[in-house]
Amino acid sequence: MEYTIERREKGYLLFTITRSEKRNAINYAVMDGLKEAILRAKEQDIKALVITGEGSHAFCSGGDLSVFHALKTKEEAYTMLSKMADILYTLVTLPKPTVALMNGTAIGGGCELAAACDYRLAREGSKAGFVQGQQAITTGWGGGSILAEKLPAQAAMKLLMESEIEPAEKMHQFGFINQLYSGDSLSACEKYLEKHLSIDISVLESYKMIWIRKWEENKLYERIEKEVRNCALLWESEAHHEQVRKFIGKKTQK
Repeated sequence: MEYTIERREKGYLLFTITRSEKRNAINYAVMDGLKEAILRAKEQDIKALVITGEGSHAFCSGGDLSVFHALKTKEEAYTMLSKMADILYTLVTLPKPTVALMNGTAIGGGCELAAACDYRLAREGSKAGFVQGQQAITTGWGGGSILAEKLPAQAAMKLLMESEIEPAEKMHQFGFINQLYSGDSLSACEKYLEKHLSIDISVLESYKMIWIRKWEENKLYERIEKEVRNCALLWESEAHHEQVRKFIGKKTQK
């Protein structure tokens, strides 16, 4: 199994990517797992959804290039990109609090997954970055559009356009990380959510709907669709394919 879904005693659902040997990279199976977790999180006895990765080194390293490097044309890329973008939109608009429990490094699509959550908790000393620009593409799962909703324009532009991996402490200063933690990740998460989990679920859902209505009025879904199509165009460029070949070549040499 590439993931686990567990209802925790305190009333939240925990989704864990269990691909530590792949730095918890997302493949099609993980996508299906996320869809299942989001659907289960809508059940009335669930007050929050927490997403994390296996181990202590990586939260999520984005899309699994060992799988997705086979996608060459914009049509092939669009099929994959739009599938994940739809999943992240359902995550953004889930009427429950959501947490990205960043137990380690978050790279590229891993940051897009984290951006789609309401809160982001990161282990002290970890790193994160929207590095898609280094692969001659943009965010393609809707992460750029989502980030534009959640961060001030200057901060979002800097993170996206510079395409650098930054320490979690700096991402906290940018406002991308809500809280840094040390020690056991689940304990830190449960402490962060403690007051949320004490509130009636109907109150949590009603408050979340304030933001969901705002995102609907701002046509977030339509903007994500345009982002996906633009990334698909860049995906089939020779510049992108060359960067992917270099990346895979470096990994092969290790």
